[in-house]
Amino acid sequence: MSVQVLAAKMAEVELKDVPATSATTPTMEPMVKTGDTSPGFLTPNTKMPQASAMKRTDPQQNGGEAFVNRDGTVAEAPRLKKIQFADQKQEFNKRPTKIGRRSLSRSISQSSTDSYGSAASYTDSSDDETSPRDKQQKNSKGNGDFCIKNIKQADFGRREIEIAEQEMPALMALRKRAQGEKPLAGAKVVGCTHITAQTAVLMETLTALGAQCRWAACNIYSTQNEVAAALAEGGFSVFAWKGESEDDFWWCIDRCVNLEGWQPNMILDDGGDLTHWIYKKYPNMFKKIKGIVEESVTGVHRLYQLSKAGKLCVPAMNVNDSVTKQKFDNLYCCRESILDGLKRTTDVMFGGKQVVVCGYGEVGKGCCAALKAMGSIVYVTEIDPICALQACMDGFRLVKLNEVIRQVDIVITCTGNKNVVVREYLDRMKNGCIVCNMGHSNTEIDVASLRTPELTWERVRSQVDHVIWPDGKRIVLLAEGRLLNLSCSTVPTFVLSITATTQALALIELYNAPEGRYKQDVYLLPKKMDEYVASLHLPTFDAHLTELSDEQAKYLGLNKNGPFKPNYYR
Repeated sequence: MSVQVLAAKMAEVELKDVPATSATTPTMEPMVKTGDTSPGFLTPNTKMPQASAMKRTDPQQNGGEAFVNRDGTVAEAPRLKKIQFADQKQEFNKRPTKIGRRSLSRSISQSSTDSYGSAASYTDSSDDETSPRDKQQKNSKGNGDFCIKNIKQADFGRREIEIAEQEMPALMALRKRAQGEKPLAGAKVVGCTHITAQTAVLMETLTALGAQCRWAACNIYSTQNEVAAALAEGGFSVFAWKGESEDDFWWCIDRCVNLEGWQPNMILDDGGDLTHWIYKKYPNMFKKIKGIVEESVTGVHRLYQLSKAGKLCVPAMNVNDSVTKQKFDNLYCCRESILDGLKRTTDVMFGGKQVVVCGYGEVGKGCCAALKAMGSIVYVTEIDPICALQACMDGFRLVKLNEVIRQVDIVITCTGNKNVVVREYLDRMKNGCIVCNMGHSNTEIDVASLRTPELTWERVRSQVDHVIWPDGKRIVLLAEGRLLNLSCSTVPTFVLSITATTQALALIELYNAPEGRYKQDVYLLPKKMDEYVASLHLPTFDAHLTELSDEQAKYLGLNKNGPFKPNYYR
């Protein structure tokens, strides 16, 4: 018998032995049609799951695959029938019977066709469009001294706060240590910060330390509505919601401050707007205010201006320039959140993109480090020769903005200044350039110059606008030039724990300081307190500090318990 005949008979026997629901495939190579993406691809000796829905199919009727035997004959291959899910026959696009005042179809169409509108249009399309200012709101205990988006979201917000507590060990430690004493007993703190789960942990910590709190938002886009609801349900007087208009913003601050029978004696500010409003509308309140705690570059700059003009009538603590805030929040927080904010809004790929970062302070350093690690080509603009030299030593090209504005794909401002990116630069940008701000204030990008009749604003998604020129060129503007990470994404909770602890200790220091310790000026947090904040976070990493011996402490001229660096050390 010839070898060819023997091989054919062996192949025939093998095929007869294969049952209709066989779990193994023949050992021959399959003929695969190019571009076929069906799950019926078979490879030699591949195990198949056995299921009653899998049957042999007729290749002629169902387009099944065929196997070529070595003698040239064609054999039918096992064919898998796709599994159907039980609910597959149900209509996929069934509309819910009730989805709020705006229909789903309207929401989808408007997301890509709306021209520029009010800030409030950034809110979730499924939410009730009625302004929170027009609603009668009460929590489960009947208290109505708040103004938020939706009190029904309180349970959801509470869970977010509980998650944040796990990443904020120092504040939780302060609560435990304050069980016996209340260092803020009698303090009436009026606050204006981002209202997030992390800020909620700070507010509840201040309450545990004995303070009464009233709060407004320092940014019209950064409020987490569910967290505001949880705070309101917990008895806090909160006035904030995501997507406030400018008028809403100042109304909320005024409601926070102007309450008959309630006089604040401490201010916790982020950006200086609350301090500015009290100076403008209620200057007599400063007679009972013991101090101001400010955490942003913009707010600190305003305080120094007041001090220089002789108009600062209470002591103020500059938290922004404390080491624990500047070296951690500004640097490490922005290093992680810049990528998060850009990804969530634009889905951009960073590898190979040309990016210019305006400002190489701590925020700029964090942004540049993250973008460089992702493979971006990063340019830096800077006015300070020391920071500029640091950028060069870190491997970045130092340029003027007008030298690269035509070629870059992303422009990021991190200066705390105003008019860094003006209309002239916006006009010269390439098509599709992404423009955003990582500084606190919305003054760094000249957004006002873009609100002209010849330019078209097109809403793409929440916090993302296309600004289109008459020739068809468009730029992608994020959060209307406001703070990118807190407007468009979230920030690392652990880093915010460091900043929040610093704020809490600054409030305690100013509130309890004997009269005369602090004059009407701006102060830095004492170095000893900075070191204490850092030490409260070390146990999270199972970190063990080395202790100086008496001989070593004497040699260095230090106290064994610190402070270990002079106040000017950065």
